Amino acid sequence: MGGTSQAVAGLASAETKLDLETIFAAQYERIARVMARVLRDPARAEELAVEVFLKWSRTSAAQGPCAEGWLYRTAVRASLDELRRQVRRGRYEPLLDAAPSPLTPEEIHASRQDRDRVRVVLAALPSRQAEMLLLRSDGLSYGEVATVLQINPASVGTLLSRAQQAFRKEFIKRYGER
Repeated sequence: MGGTSQAVAGLASAETKLDLETIFAAQYERIARVMARVLRDPARAEELAVEVFLKWSRTSAAQGPCAEGWLYRTAVRASLDELRRQVRRGRYEPLLDAAPSPLTPEEIHASRQDRDRVRVVLAALPSRQAEMLLLRSDGLSYGEVATVLQINPASVGTLLSRAQQAFRKEFIKRYGER
């Protein structure tokens, strides 16, 4: 009995392999062409087309009379997914190129010194000015700064300018011109 079920399983896998080979031979060029039109990159389209067929061979539900439709639908979806990946890659790769190289110990020390100096100067300023500078450096808009500090939005620009001047004056007083 066990030998018979193994023989049937072997026959079924041979039929599946034959079906895959037949479908691949009949549909590969068309699927790759559809994907190339979407991607505008024939080489990448051919790679993805092979992946679509491998996915089809692993999906038992797709192995029926609707194989051609399943292949086209999956090919288009895979192409669109690849386009999305390329857009994301295009958006984030420049950020990696702009990433600074590892800092030397001297640069790390100088950076810490600069941060400590800024903290000392901020501590010496009136709290309202220090808060305004910190909020603005965190990217808050003038309106958001006005809301947080409960001041008139029209006066934020003037008060911020005064805070920057006070910071500059205190920094020069403590550490000299840079």
